[in-house]
Amino acid sequence: MTWLTLEGAVNARDLGGLPTVDGRTTRSGVLLRSDNLQDLTPKDIEVLREHGLGTVLDLRTGPELEIIGPGPLRGTDITHLHLDLIPHGFDARADDLVEKAIPHEEAGEEAMDHFYIDYVNHAPGAIAQALRTIADPRAGGVLVHCAAGKDRTGVVCALALSLVGVTRQAVVDDYVRTDERILAVRDRLLATELYHDSMAARPADSFRLHAGNMERFLDRVDAAYGGVHGLAMTIGVDEETVAKLSRRLLG
Repeated sequence: MTWLTLEGAVNARDLGGLPTVDGRTTRSGVLLRSDNLQDLTPKDIEVLREHGLGTVLDLRTGPELEIIGPGPLRGTDITHLHLDLIPHGFDARADDLVEKAIPHEEAGEEAMDHFYIDYVNHAPGAIAQALRTIADPRAGGVLVHCAAGKDRTGVVCALALSLVGVTRQAVVDDYVRTDERILAVRDRLLATELYHDSMAARPADSFRLHAGNMERFLDRVDAAYGGVHGLAMTIGVDEETVAKLSRRLLG
């Protein structure tokens, strides 16, 4: 894993170098993750281009995208796919929107993994499309992001990594690694009108990530689908795509 130094994003990293159960490691320049890209500078765009960026997967809700905007990468030839993981059943008023988009880390035991499994249950097509895109060699480097780069982004990255055999410990460790930057992420959210009031009402420690949230989510996937591979087959990601994903991420 390598942090990417950007002026306009604080939670950007390359998921290369993560260990698999069979002793291999993930390749650099294939799967990237980040918080919101709205504030990227021209220098940042060049850094990402040099890193091989070809496709952005924007996991924000429709209202987030509409209110905040798509960001400066939309003005380039980099491909964008908007894949909403929270498409149903919430009030688009700002307070309810933010609670769904950036759930409270201390909302109660099992609350976070409940949100996470809901992404899969409510938007299986979006999850499947994200995995197919990461698997596609024509996509170039794929950067997955949402608002904070921890929950929706964390779920998609965890599923992709798990599907190619990255160890559960490495998947969980990558999820928790966002905690190293979480106060800077919070500062960015506080500076955005849409998120400010909700973020300001939460104590700083409530943003801290907990390994148990991802562990319980993966346990839920095991219980409901027999594992990440079973989940992939259920939502329409076929064996050929899994093989392509492995070739892309592991070489």
